[in-house]
Amino acid sequence: MATLRTAPTTADVQEARQRLFGIAEETPIYLSETFSRRVGREVRLKAENLQRTGSFKVRGAVNKLSTLTVDERAAGVVAASAGNHGQAVAWAARELGAPATIYVPQDAPMAKVEACRNYGAKTVLTGTYFEDALAAAQQHVEETGGTFIHPYEDQLVIAGQGTIGLELAEQVPDVELVLIPIGGGGLAVGVATALRALRPKVRLVGVQAGLEGYTIADGIWVKVPSDFTMPLLEDLLDDIVAVTDEEISEAIVLLLERAKLVVEGAGAVGVAALLSGKAGKGSGTAVPILSGGNIDATMLISVMRYGLTSAGRYLVVRTNLSDRPGELIKLLSLVAEERGNVIAVEHHREGMDIPVSATEVELTLVTRDEEHCGRLLDAMAERGYVVDRLS
Repeated sequence: MATLRTAPTTADVQEARQRLFGIAEETPIYLSETFSRRVGREVRLKAENLQRTGSFKVRGAVNKLSTLTVDERAAGVVAASAGNHGQAVAWAARELGAPATIYVPQDAPMAKVEACRNYGAKTVLTGTYFEDALAAAQQHVEETGGTFIHPYEDQLVIAGQGTIGLELAEQVPDVELVLIPIGGGGLAVGVATALRALRPKVRLVGVQAGLEGYTIADGIWVKVPSDFTMPLLEDLLDDIVAVTDEEISEAIVLLLERAKLVVEGAGAVGVAALLSGKAGKGSGTAVPILSGGNIDATMLISVMRYGLTSAGRYLVVRTNLSDRPGELIKLLSLVAEERGNVIAVEHHREGMDIPVSATEVELTLVTRDEEHCGRLLDAMAERGYVVDRLS
């Protein structure tokens, strides 16, 4: 079966929902008091990170693969992916008894690569960008046959993603703003197609990341915008905005800490757009689509450290002490008095431009907020410490 490079209709999305019944989850909507308070309007989170395989992609993959003939399934399926689409195709292929080969960029998160392999797909790492994996996958199809499952330029795949819009219209009848991540654009086209038919007055905002290079939102990091989906989105969406990695990090941290939801960078961009004010003002219910939760553990640790530091929850300082017994305990006692929690102490002597009788000490502290950081720094200055703040 060739790629169906045609925009889906609302009827296509409805048919996809029937095919997905009992296979794809109808993901929940969660009211968030934290985000509602922060942005001044009711915020409900569409938790597609809780979908099978950890992202919305399984909807499109199952819808496409379920239409293949017996011979097409036997010939196998091929996909290119930054990770989530590959997992979805691998899972759907396993369920339908079709062999699958997945091409992913070499630096794709290992959590996503291992998931593809665990679902039984042959997984090949190639190139730097998604476009490199795409070219390799298409060459594989030309050489060996099989059906190429495009992640966002296929009518059936897009229709499957659009079933999120049908659910959303039923779960939040009074929705006024929906924020949709944009990578290749398939999710946004599908959801917007459904909502334009069912909720024509809803404001639809697409959210991008990584426009100036690498981004932690690897799931939507597409080097070249699709010449198929982007013109469709220009008609379907009210606006397209871009968020930074710093804004995405803050969103990931808050989603984990306040909503108890693990969300990857691509899934957090809608929340980032709300928190940064880039989605525009309003008073009606806003629904960011949390498109995926497959964040690599090492990335999550880095993001959490960065986010906590930015929020004043970590404080790293450097100062000089006399290299005599008792001087360090004096400094640590001061930190304790100010209710700072020491989690690391480093001494620096060798290679430092300091007096022979001195030692440099670097402290990593857990603090409550930026105001607490300020009070601790003031207390150290009052006791005569010359402090360099490193975070």
